[in-house]
Amino acid sequence: MILAFDTYYFDGKAKTVCLEFIEWNQSKNFKIHTEIIDNVEEYIPGEFYKRELPCIISLLNQFDLKNIEAIIVDGFVYLDDEKRYGLGGHLYEKLNKEIPIIGVAKTNFASIEKDKKSLFRGESVKPLYVTAIGIELENAFQKIESMAGEFRIPTLLKEMDRLTKEI
Repeated sequence: MILAFDTYYFDGKAKTVCLEFIEWNQSKNFKIHTEIIDNVEEYIPGEFYKRELPCIISLLNQFDLKNIEAIIVDGFVYLDDEKRYGLGGHLYEKLNKEIPIIGVAKTNFASIEKDKKSLFRGESVKPLYVTAIGIELENAFQKIESMAGEFRIPTLLKEMDRLTKEI
């Protein structure tokens, strides 16, 4: 199974959504898991993972980790070319480096250039930024590129974003 996570913050709470699917090019028949957590950490620039990681881990506790092929996070695996961990890297460590993590970000993070690949989908002139750990970057890039949808953001990731913001 493949899992994709995103979290939305509101009123001191965090709503985390996880989409569970089997095939990279799937656009239907996926499972939705959600959880709302109170008293989340404040946002600290450069330490976003401290806010979002507990939300993801809490929802991940509902899964048998042995069955997970990969996890997609909304953000970066690395924050710079020295491989300082972003959300994806911290999640990889927390999972004992056993599950590949693919970061898919909508906005660029200028301090990383080497371990990031720009993905142009559909007619968009604005790329998605793919980073990865536990899987070769090119392989991760191809998997995200193969996801269903004719627009910039793959169908399932767009649906996840919509569900996350639905209060």
